[in-house]
Amino acid sequence: MGRKRNASVNVLFQWVRGQSMKVKIFLGAFLALCSLVALKLWVKNHKYFFVASEAIHFLGIIVLIYKLTIQKTCSGLSLKTQELTAAFLVVRLVCSTIIEADIHTVLDSATLISTAWLIYMIRFKLKSTYIKELDNFRLYFVVVPAAILSLFFHPYTLQGLIVSVLWAFGGYIEAVSVLPQLRLMQNAKMIEPFTSHYVFALGISRFFACAHWIIMIYETSGRYLSMVGSGYLWILAAFLCEMVQTFILADFCYYYIKSYVQGQLVMRMPV
Repeated sequence: MGRKRNASVNVLFQWVRGQSMKVKIFLGAFLALCSLVALKLWVKNHKYFFVASEAIHFLGIIVLIYKLTIQKTCSGLSLKTQELTAAFLVVRLVCSTIIEADIHTVLDSATLISTAWLIYMIRFKLKSTYIKELDNFRLYFVVVPAAILSLFFHPYTLQGLIVSVLWAFGGYIEAVSVLPQLRLMQNAKMIEPFTSHYVFALGISRFFACAHWIIMIYETSGRYLSMVGSGYLWILAAFLCEMVQTFILADFCYYYIKSYVQGQLVMRMPV
């Protein structure tokens, strides 16, 4: 039975692979829409989406910790992505602690501690296994634009301009933090399982966060994005950040699922 189901799914993937890009985009959009409808019907409090997003991100980090602890290697991991992750988590923790400490603060703290451990291991303990030549994404390509955008598009908070700008900066950095990891995987061409599990967890994490925004926009008939007069142009910018993150990771998630269904232990990135 298991073989028959696996064969059927393989046939489905082969069929999808043979379709045009327009058909693939339509099928992906349809699947995402069905998932959003299911989430809207089953989850009444949409704030849980962000909790799920942060929890899944933390689980992805735990997968990497397991890899480094058991295999004693950090090959395939981008130090720059972990540094960007630590940067936006520090900024978000500072802001959330000032504004209102809650469950998000706890989850971000756990993720930051885990990320800091990863950075320490890659920089010092497992330095000989880190392939610096493949991790060649230039951070100023994302840090400088994020800093500039945060000066012009940021939320208005009672805590003042500095907190507002910092919060926006963290959001923009988060949106592009996975780019160095994807660049490294493209350079390496092949991705070992633990790294691919981690990036897939990031993709699922971003989907939950993006689902929150889309459902809120739907329930308010678009008014959620049009509160410009109240100083909330930031809402539109934040939504676009979520969409950017989701689309960046969507293609990877497709190839991850395809590799898993086909029983490939090592995932290959398309040229």
